[in-house]
Amino acid sequence: MGGVAHLVFGILGDITGLLLFLAPTITFKRIIMNKSTEQFSGIPYVMTILNCLLSSWYGLPFVSPNNLLVSVINGTGAAIEAIYVLIFLVFAPKREKGKILALLTFVLSIFAAVAFISLFVLHGNNRKIFCGFAAAIFSIIMYGSPLSIMRLVIKTKSVEYMPFFLSLFVFLCGTSWFIFGLLGKDPFVAVPNGFGSFLGAIQLILYAIYRNNKGETAKKPNSDGSLEMGLGEPRVQANREKQPNAAQNGHM
Repeated sequence: MGGVAHLVFGILGDITGLLLFLAPTITFKRIIMNKSTEQFSGIPYVMTILNCLLSSWYGLPFVSPNNLLVSVINGTGAAIEAIYVLIFLVFAPKREKGKILALLTFVLSIFAAVAFISLFVLHGNNRKIFCGFAAAIFSIIMYGSPLSIMRLVIKTKSVEYMPFFLSLFVFLCGTSWFIFGLLGKDPFVAVPNGFGSFLGAIQLILYAIYRNNKGETAKKPNSDGSLEMGLGEPRVQANREKQPNAAQNGHM
């Protein structure tokens, strides 16, 4: 029975994680149509690639058993984020392209170092612990990135910059993987996603409190309410000078 539940919550995690990764398509549709990245930042997408690569690596059978579904969604997420970064590079100004390419090189170097060390230096449980810590740290960073938006909601008493379905998918994704980690007795999956589930629940509570104030007390800096995926997670973003970044990923 426990094995079936473990599989079910893993599948639910993959589904909700996919919805979370696809959220920024609204932003990139705008970028393609306008042939400009405007004031959008490409940094969240590059960092999400690192998070996805580390989590996908951790889920491989020779690193940790019974976590293949973790690899499936994060491998898919890495591919989706790579497409976002490619589109961003096509339409970004020259200076921004250089910055994103440099960061991408740094991110891929980190992943390569983790993969190399885990393959040729560490073995058995030490390999799992090393890769698990690396993946968990970046998962927590990704889930924690929307704290700026939550502060903005409390300050303005408006959910203008915090779409309901985005918060809902963060909660569902984090909860699914949290339970998956608990059932699999894997703290490297359970802990970061438990943190994500908690933050997702707080966002939903804030939405319930301030839902009737949407658009009334905060100036709307962006005409289409674009969504972005940040350190792994989707975020609301328009002009960085007017609106802070927020992210949710998700995802391990």
